[in-house]
Amino acid sequence: FTANMANAQQKIGHVNSEEVFANLPESKTAQTTLENLSKTKQAEIDVMIKEYQSKLTAAQAKEKTRSEANKETVDKELQTAATELQDLQKRIGDAQTKAQQDLGTKQGELFQPIQCKVATAISAIAKEKGLAYVFDIANGQGGNNLVFWEGGDDITAAVKTKLGITATAAKPAAPKK
Repeated sequence: FTANMANAQQKIGHVNSEEVFANLPESKTAQTTLENLSKTKQAEIDVMIKEYQSKLTAAQAKEKTRSEANKETVDKELQTAATELQDLQKRIGDAQTKAQQDLGTKQGELFQPIQCKVATAISAIAKEKGLAYVFDIANGQGGNNLVFWEGGDDITAAVKTKLGITATAAKPAAPKK
């Protein structure tokens, strides 16, 4: 009975981390940095793709000039072109893989400190409000680890205030109960 009374007195709160991140200037800056890096990497890959397409078109045109008289010469040139195209195709694939790795690494570098800052603010607000548990109700976070919730203290606004966020972005859709 005593354990039940102690449990009944524990307070539970919830926070929408998507809303916090959507309004955090550092998050917006990090996202812009990632988008710019992605565009740069894609531009580099696009140059290689254009080179591939150009060499492929040239090889196809060369193949059309093949005749019995120049068969041996053209076949050698086509073999060389095929080797170059395979090499270029491999380089494009490697560049795409490297770009994804670089973006993943950069995302970790940029967002890990922001996530720590938000987690610290959530902990501080939870302690100030005497909360025993705080659930993240953001959809993108799997936000329905909590199948049903009603009431509780929504500390999203307090966390945003703690982080100095004053602007308000569109609220993500509320989780279905």
